[in-house]
Amino acid sequence: MQSVGWIIYNGNLHSKKFLEQIEWLKKAGENEGFRMEIRANNELLVLIENNVGMLSESTLPDFVFYWDKDLYLARQLESLGVKVYNSARAIEICDDKALTFQILANHQIPLPKTMIAPKIFQELVDDKHLEIMETHFDYPIIVKEVFGSFGDQVYLIHTEQDLQKLTKQLAHKPYIIQEFIKSSKGKDARLQVIGDKVVAAMLRVSDSDFRANVTAGGKMYPYQPSKEEEELAIRVTQLVGADFAGVDLLFGEKGEPILCEVNSNAHFKNIHDCTGVDVAQLMMEYIKDIEER
Repeated sequence: MQSVGWIIYNGNLHSKKFLEQIEWLKKAGENEGFRMEIRANNELLVLIENNVGMLSESTLPDFVFYWDKDLYLARQLESLGVKVYNSARAIEICDDKALTFQILANHQIPLPKTMIAPKIFQELVDDKHLEIMETHFDYPIIVKEVFGSFGDQVYLIHTEQDLQKLTKQLAHKPYIIQEFIKSSKGKDARLQVIGDKVVAAMLRVSDSDFRANVTAGGKMYPYQPSKEEEELAIRVTQLVGADFAGVDLLFGEKGEPILCEVNSNAHFKNIHDCTGVDVAQLMMEYIKDIEER
């Protein structure tokens, strides 16, 4: 009997590149013999009725490829017995940069020095924590909003005044402060992990920005990661509990890999354009192998 898979995406995102990848995933799943359905998260609402949690519709798939970060919906699907790739917990860890580094600490993973800003409810009225932060870091420093994508919410801060100004602008948005890895300015590596294997990798380089993201102007090149880099990417993916992830690595002073971040919903068009590797197809092959066990 043909297995049914849903690809769940955010119904309020409609960029051409985003929708193209959803169709790409659908075709990849169909190539593996699945009957794939594309479903928006705003069509599948979590409902609690008569003390029971359910969905706004009763028909469920055999599995879900979760191309979104709506944790309430992902958790509800799991509670109803549906296998979700990646799991709600993995998405939660990867989407929250502060949580990512908390989870990975104490596991011998090379991480930049990181400090998590305290929770602020409305606006910044007492910046006492900035004094503490400054005793642990030298400028320039990196400020990252806890929730953000494509490098848009990452800032390079050079002075105390700039830090105070930015934190006031961020208001109640959660953020972390990290040491600036100068040796990796404008350069990082993206390793795509599926299961326990690195299936593709690319080097991203920017001559005009401290961030290497392609959306920030970086250029991409096929990359052959070292054994150390591959082992690090796989280990990190396992620790966050992801079936597949895009792991971004920085380069230390001696070229040693340092974790930058883990992406549970990593877009795959750029790495395909760069390397020719069809990550979408490989992810569906991975799912098929698990579903047939």
